[in-house]
Amino acid sequence: MPSPRAPRLSDPRTRQRIISMALLAVLLVFAGRLVFIQGVRSSVLSSEALSQRLVTKEITVPRADIVDRNGVVLATSVQRYNVGVNQQKIADFRRTESGVVVAEGVAGAASILAPILGIDEAELGATMVGDSTFRYVAKDVSPETWDLIAAEKIPGIEPEQIEKRVYPNGDLAGNVVGFTGGAESGTGFAGLAGAEAAYEGELVGASGSMTYERDTSGAFVIPTGVREETAAVPGADVVLTIDRDIQWFTQQRVAEALAQTGASRATVVVEDSTTGEILALVDSGSVDPNDPGDTDAVDRGSRAVSTVFEPGSTAKVVTMAAALEEGVATPASEFVAPFRYTTPNNQTFRDSHEHPDEKLTLAGILAQSSNTGTVQVGELLTAEQRWKYLDAFGFGAPTGVGLPGEAAGILHDYQNWDGRTTWAVTYGQGLAVTALQTTQVYATVANGGVRLQPTVVKGFRQEDGTFVARETVESERVISERTASQLMTMLEDVTQEGGTGVLAKIDGYRVAGKTGTAQATGPDGRLSSIVASFVGIAPADDPRIVVSVVMYDPKTTIWGGTTAAPVFKDVATFALQALRVPPSTSEPTLYPTTWE
Repeated sequence: MPSPRAPRLSDPRTRQRIISMALLAVLLVFAGRLVFIQGVRSSVLSSEALSQRLVTKEITVPRADIVDRNGVVLATSVQRYNVGVNQQKIADFRRTESGVVVAEGVAGAASILAPILGIDEAELGATMVGDSTFRYVAKDVSPETWDLIAAEKIPGIEPEQIEKRVYPNGDLAGNVVGFTGGAESGTGFAGLAGAEAAYEGELVGASGSMTYERDTSGAFVIPTGVREETAAVPGADVVLTIDRDIQWFTQQRVAEALAQTGASRATVVVEDSTTGEILALVDSGSVDPNDPGDTDAVDRGSRAVSTVFEPGSTAKVVTMAAALEEGVATPASEFVAPFRYTTPNNQTFRDSHEHPDEKLTLAGILAQSSNTGTVQVGELLTAEQRWKYLDAFGFGAPTGVGLPGEAAGILHDYQNWDGRTTWAVTYGQGLAVTALQTTQVYATVANGGVRLQPTVVKGFRQEDGTFVARETVESERVISERTASQLMTMLEDVTQEGGTGVLAKIDGYRVAGKTGTAQATGPDGRLSSIVASFVGIAPADDPRIVVSVVMYDPKTTIWGGTTAAPVFKDVATFALQALRVPPSTSEPTLYPTTWE
């Protein structure tokens, strides 16, 4: 039986079957692949294709404003442009009019742009020559200027939109407003000092985003494509308690005082005693937020809340308050104040000027600012009582005014006082305070013995006009209303004839206050510096403001009643008029200051 023969490839029917089978196999592969793509991976591939067409852009909002109590803008954000050049594109620039070439290449572009930018034509042209695809030719250009540039339609001239922080009033309240720093372009800057730093979260808000679908070339938006938007949330304006006019006048008066007295620096605080709101917070040499680098780093914040010093005699009011509140003395209590006085633990203290023994009442000790008399008053109190009232009036703790870098001051526990400090604290030595803490003592007395938290921020104004007040701690009664009233009358004695603060008197208004002169640590680390001060309340019969003036190293005289009191008078007079506070309508009934 013959064996079957293998099919020959030369047989047409065999080749046809092989080719058909091969084509069928290929078709099966493609069909399988198509089923896999359309049935299994269709959603994945569709998502990948869509993602290639989607573009997401961030929607930013400008940093919110900082304004004074009356809405005057102290810090704001403006739109600016940096102008760049694509040197490769601009080389092909060509402009014709009526078939005639009127400008061509870099030189032609420079001749058009130089007058708009206010740049030398040759200098601008040199900047635009090269192979770079982007190089800055001008920065911080106003929108109006960019509109003029854009209207020229010069290829290769490209904008970079930026946000710039500006301070329309220059150094006015620069120590309070603060300043920003960071990226030169975009919105990458952040608050570095003052309210700009303290309220970064409120000012910035939250960015939004927009996602849309474009064609494969990236040139056109697909109208029926995906479009999603997350709205940006604008920040809130920070409303300060500062009054621009009072701040401005006080800064001018401080500058005059430095020139007149030769003092190295000065600080003034103006506070509304009925609310705790700071109307002016002035440090000489205040930073200009538009150019913070022009001011030494140590002077870019507020020394009124960061620099500590021994308060000296302005702190004697705390000792008087303790004696009255504890019932160990009255305003008319009698004392004999010698030039020198030695305590039972053999610590000797003396007054500022040599004098025979003086018969002074408690009110007279305060009016004459007698150290020896004050130490004797302190002897009527325990060390714990002396500490308790210093603590209650706010010494040794930050006030929470709302500015970064606030110092707590220095108040050691009475159990750690040495034999001298235990008496020195009665007249403002052996402890350290800020100018604001000193102001707070008198604001508490002026407010009937109730201590309010001071603040430089009224609150925050949302974009829709909603106002949210800044939260502050609850008020605290420190001394009774009766004790506060007695202290007010005693402090009025200070500004009467024979008192140390007579130069603080204001025509038409009753004034209460206290002078102070103390040693302070100088640059050499020793007690080589002098702090002269005056803190006053007006009107004394219906308190509205407290003004503290602190001057460092005055050269004409070291006494606060001579150097600081006149500054108080002028600043307080302006503030009372700006606030439209009516003059006093009564005369004081003062306590006797001496006895026989």
